[in-house]
Amino acid sequence: MPAYSTDRRPRSRSRSPPSRRSYDRRDSGGRYGRDRYDNRDRRDHQESRHRDDRYDRYDRRSPERPAPSRKDVANANGKTENTTKDMTMADDKPKSKAAPISLEELVAKQEEEKKAASRPKFLTKEERAKLALERREKEVAEQKDRRMREAQSKMEFDQKVEDESRRVEDASRYNNRNDRRYNREDRDRGKRRDNRRRERSQTPEDFDIPDGLTEKEKEAIKSRYMGEERRKRKIRRMNEKKFVFDWDAGEDTSQDFNPLYAKRHHTQMFGRGHLAGIDEKEQKKQRSAFYDKLLEDRRTDEEKGRATALMDLDKKKEERLKWDDRHWSDKPLAQMKERDWRIFKEDFNISCKGGSIPNPLRSWQESSLPQKILDVIEQVGYKEPSPIQRQTIPIGLQNRDIIGIAETGSGKTASFVIPMLVYINDLPKLDESNMADGPYALIMAPTRELAQQIEQETLKFATPLGYNCVSIVGGHAIEEQAFNLRNGAEIIIATPGRLRDCLDRRILVLNQCTYVVMDEADRMIDMGFEADVNFILDALPVSNVKPDTVEAENGDVMNTAMDDRGHKYRQTTMFSATMPTAVERLAKKYLRRPAVVTIGTAGQAVETVEQKVEMVSGEEKKKIRLMELLNSGQYAPPIIVFVNQKKNVDLLARTVNKSGYHAVTLHGSKSQEQRELALAQLKEGNADILVATDVAGRGIDVKNVSLVVNFDMAKNIEDYTHRIGRTGRAGQSGTALTFLSSTDTDVMYDLKQMLSKSSLSKVPPELANHEAAQSKPGAFRPRRKHEETILQ
Repeated sequence: MPAYSTDRRPRSRSRSPPSRRSYDRRDSGGRYGRDRYDNRDRRDHQESRHRDDRYDRYDRRSPERPAPSRKDVANANGKTENTTKDMTMADDKPKSKAAPISLEELVAKQEEEKKAASRPKFLTKEERAKLALERREKEVAEQKDRRMREAQSKMEFDQKVEDESRRVEDASRYNNRNDRRYNREDRDRGKRRDNRRRERSQTPEDFDIPDGLTEKEKEAIKSRYMGEERRKRKIRRMNEKKFVFDWDAGEDTSQDFNPLYAKRHHTQMFGRGHLAGIDEKEQKKQRSAFYDKLLEDRRTDEEKGRATALMDLDKKKEERLKWDDRHWSDKPLAQMKERDWRIFKEDFNISCKGGSIPNPLRSWQESSLPQKILDVIEQVGYKEPSPIQRQTIPIGLQNRDIIGIAETGSGKTASFVIPMLVYINDLPKLDESNMADGPYALIMAPTRELAQQIEQETLKFATPLGYNCVSIVGGHAIEEQAFNLRNGAEIIIATPGRLRDCLDRRILVLNQCTYVVMDEADRMIDMGFEADVNFILDALPVSNVKPDTVEAENGDVMNTAMDDRGHKYRQTTMFSATMPTAVERLAKKYLRRPAVVTIGTAGQAVETVEQKVEMVSGEEKKKIRLMELLNSGQYAPPIIVFVNQKKNVDLLARTVNKSGYHAVTLHGSKSQEQRELALAQLKEGNADILVATDVAGRGIDVKNVSLVVNFDMAKNIEDYTHRIGRTGRAGQSGTALTFLSSTDTDVMYDLKQMLSKSSLSKVPPELANHEAAQSKPGAFRPRRKHEETILQ
């Protein structure tokens, strides 16, 4: 066997393992041999390779530093000793003590810092933009540093992973003697090596890190501080890209190529025919007429009648759905559609609810009233019905209960008198056998003046028809009123207090009263007549009370239905300018499924009245201003002046009489004869001015009142509404002047709201800016900044 050398050869710096060196693979005879030092050499080679790699990485990351010489080490030690000695000597020197800061200086310094911190610093627009850019650049720089640190840490981590994977790969590769060569099938080995070298050669600056602001960020900052330009909206044309498939004669290009098409030959037509005297339409018409005649001969009479009926239905439906833009006044009643009735109600400001409501009246001639009542209406002089009459009369003719809410002076009296006369017309006439059972109809009013006013209006219709009408009011002897009832009466107009006295004394009974009207129901409740009204309504017979069912909402059923004794159901009608809670409670107790008719807005004044307000304080100033108005000649008599207290009525009337005017008075202390005389003088023109309290605020109908003066403002807005309603009646115009003072703060807010809703009135600046007119009385109103008072 050949002898192997025992000398250990020096380790080579080659990257190849010892097993691949030529001097280890063959002996001197050219044969392969086994070296007992192969394993040791391989381990030495691996350790040398890993150590070289670490040196290479260290050389690439840090610059080469020469090894320190002995002289450098000695110099460094000497400097250290000198430094230590100098520090020891410095410690031995005495230290000078610094003078402490005084307390006053410390307090002054703190005060200056506080003032500097509390003092606002104002920046211009350019400075704010500059600070915003600096903050943004700082954020970008911080973001850039963070990304660089992340990239650096990532590179270090990848390097560690690569080293660890290389160590594991080498260990697994060279520990196996059967795998001493690289895998020749691994074709991507060079590509991975190039990638690793390229990654190691890259620096953190090579990564794509954004520097500065982007364009969008710059545009956002610019638009925020400099304003954004308005972009005009691009108008898109809907038919711009619409493709047209229809053929146009202008698209014919044949005549451009061949002149033969320029002169076209037109065929000669024979009569109405097309070609050769044949008319296709005429042939179709003849053929269809033949089949129609054949089918007509085969039909029976019933089939013909059924076809005719279907054709009529289609024709009516087509006419009903056909659009007709004519005004409702130009159409006959039969052609009125639902849309026309809606427009009609909007024109007259009519709103109603409650079951099946009939259509309103367009004129007296189109109503279903008896002819004799129409003659009386024409005789009285009613040309056109008012809005409340247009809707209330058709409902009243259906024997339904009604709640009417309308403006004062809107013609409510005729709206319940006319249906009442139609109701009484169907009842038997009063004679000796039934006159003792009482009247057929009862009308209640809150005041004597209103009751007499209703009596005068009712007599215009009742007397021509032969009905007896009697009023029972206070101020007259009850024996005289009992004498008037000796022959019976179909209609009684009464105030609640006097009517209850008559019922208690058995002067009058209500055994056959089946028609009840309560006019100015809210006023009756305000005057304390609620208990009297309940007593009177409880005295009515209950046998003919309507059932509280859906049938009470059907006018056709109520108009034909009778009670057990064959009498008509009782009909109850209530009119009011407002609807307080007490009135709603009364209506809920005694009315059955009523129809609610509202004209305008509840509690609103008539639109024909111009309302004026003047701020006047003191009685003397008010009198001077009133005399200026009377002497101006702008307003013709009659004129009504309202005062709150009775004693002031007589004093003001005496002042007016001294100025050469004839003034009459009306208040609660006057007797009934004096009241009637004062109203008669005003109506006949013998008196120029009426000075009154709220007694004359409701129900007084005096024609052609040009001016109403509220010498004292009413205590509430409802009384104010009824006061100014004495003028502007029956569609005429009028003026209402109110003197306001500092004691009228409770009604200033409501008065301001009413003036703002009127189209003819204006709110004066004194009222609009007054503190009491800004919120309702009792409501919390936060103070404004300039109104606050700071107590020091």
